[in-house]
Amino acid sequence: MLRSLYSGISGLRSHQTMLDVIANNIANVNTVGFKASATQFEDTLSQLTKGASSPQATTGGTNPAQVGLGVKVASITTNFAQGSTQSTGRALDVMISGDGFFVTSNGGQTAYTRAGALDFDAQGRLVTPDGSLVQGWPAVDGVIDPGAPVSPVTLPKNAVSPAIATTTAKVGGNLPGDAATGTVLTRDTTVFDASGNATQLSLTFTKTAAGWDASYDDGTATPPTTSMAFTDGKLTSGTTLTLTTPAIAIDLSTATGYAGLTTASIIDQNGRDAGTLQTFTLSPDGTLVGSFSNGASQAIGQVALATFVNPGGLQKAGSSSYTATFNSGAAQLGVAGQSGMGYLSSGALEMSNVDLSQEFTNLIVAQRGFQANARIITTSDQVLQELTNLKQ
Repeated sequence: MLRSLYSGISGLRSHQTMLDVIANNIANVNTVGFKASATQFEDTLSQLTKGASSPQATTGGTNPAQVGLGVKVASITTNFAQGSTQSTGRALDVMISGDGFFVTSNGGQTAYTRAGALDFDAQGRLVTPDGSLVQGWPAVDGVIDPGAPVSPVTLPKNAVSPAIATTTAKVGGNLPGDAATGTVLTRDTTVFDASGNATQLSLTFTKTAAGWDASYDDGTATPPTTSMAFTDGKLTSGTTLTLTTPAIAIDLSTATGYAGLTTASIIDQNGRDAGTLQTFTLSPDGTLVGSFSNGASQAIGQVALATFVNPGGLQKAGSSSYTATFNSGAAQLGVAGQSGMGYLSSGALEMSNVDLSQEFTNLIVAQRGFQANARIITTSDQVLQELTNLKQ
């Protein structure tokens, strides 16, 4: 009789745990990056009342007779299925599309999270809502080394894009082939030295009987000059004008010489002055790309992701984060989009993967299981009461 009482008690405890897990899932239905949990039961030891016997020549074998002693919680597993996407339009709201976790550090303790509601602190470090530092790799002169140790991802507010000296320029458009001999066209552009100082570059195009002469007045007695010849409007010779002061190679190869059009201009040059950081964007591979006032775009850092052989072995640590355990395996760090890791989507968040319809169904199952086990206890009590009444 006491066995049924204790079996009922074990059932109450197990279903109470199931109710606790379901309640936590429902409470976190709108928690960013939350992963639902599920409860699995298993039976406990069974009391052997009669052992099995083997078949004999004149008798058959018999099966063991056992009385179960109740139920217990076998495991509480975490479902790491992808949650739904919630578009926010905020640049620092980042969602992992696929496998992987953000790597964070708080007080020297490393944790992992799927919650991507990020922001910058007063020191320009990328942080989670609880102040944990998002880890990644800094860029050195725009180059990122994913093999280096991770460190806090920092947006340097005073970052400067260095000046680049102009070494090449390009002329495009059309020089009129029907212009009178001796016609002079001047085309200007701004070029830069290695310190970012800007100077005006003026090219002169002079019409000749054979085509056009491109020249640059560098103050010498024989300035750099290239004779450009055209056949049916297409440039056949004189494709480059090389300057020595400043040292610039000017590409003339795309210029044409058709009649009636005067559209020639210097369409490109590869120099720039120094610039300050204006804004940034997050690439799908986690690279923070800074946009500078001089028009340059340069990598300033990259967010690291981590994967595990057994994500189910991670231990929940609060603040929507996890810590590694012996059964999760060591974290494997890498770049988004590589080595089985998901891509990053800026302007969106991964919401909870809790399925309310499933949770309410599980809630009914847990409630009925709890009631049934409570009925076992009351029925056993009634039987015990009948036994005590036999004395009367």
